[in-house]
Order: sequence, then structure tokens, then C-alpha cells
Amino acid sequence: MNPLLATLGSKLTERWLNLLVLPGALFLAVAAVGTTLGHRHWHDLDRLRGTLDDLATRPALDRTGTAALLVAVVLLTAAAASLAAQFLGGAIEQYWLRLGRDPLSRALTARRTRRWKEGDTKVEDTVVHAGPAGAGTDGVVTIPRDTWERIQALTAARDRIALREPARPTWYGDRMQATADRVEAAYGVDLAVLWPRLWLILPEPAVQQIRAGRDSFSAAARLASWAVGYALLACWWWPAALVAVGCGAVARSRARTALDAFASLIEAAVDVHGRELATRVGLIAPDATGLLAQETGDGMSEVFRKAD
Repeated sequence: MNPLLATLGSKLTERWLNLLVLPGALFLAVAAVGTTLGHRHWHDLDRLRGTLDDLATRPALDRTGTAALLVAVVLLTAAAASLAAQFLGGAIEQYWLRLGRDPLSRALTARRTRRWKEGDTKVEDTVVHAGPAGAGTDGVVTIPRDTWERIQALTAARDRIALREPARPTWYGDRMQATADRVEAAYGVDLAVLWPRLWLILPEPAVQQIRAGRDSFSAAARLASWAVGYALLACWWWPAALVAVGCGAVARSRARTALDAFASLIEAAVDVHGRELATRVGLIAPDATGLLAQETGDGMSEVFRKAD
């Protein structure tokens, strides 16, 4: 039991250091440097070195108790800063995935819809005006390679806005909405009521993969919250703005990648285990074959919604 407790304690300590202490300590260090140097002396290393020397020569720091208390205060402050970043990261997640019923969100949705329709029109026009380059031996009509590459580029540009016509103010919300729409179009089932039941029967490897995708998205939101913190520090020390921009750019890239993978895993889980759930609730026979039918999906939605 003692080795088990020791291993568990070491893992908890490592997680505490990685998630709370180290990011918060780095933020406190930048904040200390920024408040010491300011805008006017932003690159004055001699000024920073002199401040550190003055702190080191103070008699109070020679006492063991004072030094230990100072370390404890720094650790607790770093942990508090990290907890605040986690809280703000959760708020950023909700903001990214919001439905958008306020005027600003509706305006953003309308702007994204207009851009998406413009991109979709370009794709359709390019396809319509694509001249055939010839026909293959099996009768398939081919188009010029440069035209095909242009169609692919225009399609990718449109999909970067949204996979389908935007219904939410952000790409993140539309990506999740596209997953729900695709599942409903394929199987006739409401993903919102299906998912909690499907989650209960997923095998452990699938659960771990989906959790990893969700955790990656949350980690990207926390990084975005640190970008907000460094942007505030830029009010006292402008180089912190560079850190904020870097954190924001990396957070955006990681969030899009993580959410895209997360949404794809959810859709894959429905594809692979949707029939199993329908079998368990008695809507199809265990020996039935074929894909999950629209009628079965409608039946699952009706059963899972109950009286709603």
C-alpha cells in the first residue's frame, strides 16, 4: 500500500506542478519583470539585475523562516493565478461554443453566413464553368488539373469558414453543429439526446480518445486565457503583448485542431456504435444487418426524448 500511495502522491504532485504552479510562476515572473522595467526601460537588464541584487541583500531573506514563507506565498499565488486562468478558460470555451442569441452574435453569424455563401458561390461557378478535358475509358469525364486544384482551394477556403452554412457566431460552434446535422441527416437521430446514452456503452479505448480530444480543446482555451492575462500585463510592459499574441495564435490553432478531432470522434462513435445502442434499447433485433436506418434513428430520438 505504501508504494501505491507514494506513486499516487508523486503523480498528483507532478500534475499540480505542471497544471498550476509552473504556468502561474511563469506569469508571475513576467509580471515582476514588467512592473520593474515598465515601458520606458523595457529592455534594461542592468536595472533588473540591480533590483534583484537589492532584494538579495535584504536581511529578512537571510532568515530560513522568512525565505520559506516567501516561497510558500509565491507557490500559492502561482496556483491562484493558474486557477483563475482555468476559470477564464472555461468561460472562453462557453464563448467559443455559444449559440449566439445576442445582437453582436447575430451580427457575427450574419457576417460569417455572407462570407460562406460568397465562397460557396465561387465553388459552384467554378464547377459549372469547368470545361471537360476528356473522357476516360470508363466514360468518366475529366476536367483540367488546374481547374480541379482551383476547385479544391476554393472548397478549402469555404470550409475554413464552416463545413455547412453557418448557424452560430464562431467556427467552433458551427463545427459541433455540423456534426449534429450530419448525424441527423444520415441516421435521423438527435445527437443531443443520443450522446449521453451512447457514452455509457462506448469501450474504454474510444472513451479515452474522446476525452483526450476534449481535454486538448480545454487546454487550448486555458492557453487563450493566459493570452488575456499577458495582454493585461502589456499595459505596464509592452513586450508582454508579443507573448499574448503568440499564446493567442497557438491557442486558436490548437483549439481548431482539437475540436475538429473531437467532433470527428463523436461522429465516428455514432457510426460504429449506434446500431449497438439501438439493439440494447430493443429497437432492432440483435441479428439484424445493415446500416442504422432512418426509422430506427427516429425511434431512438423519440424514446430518448421521452415526454419532451
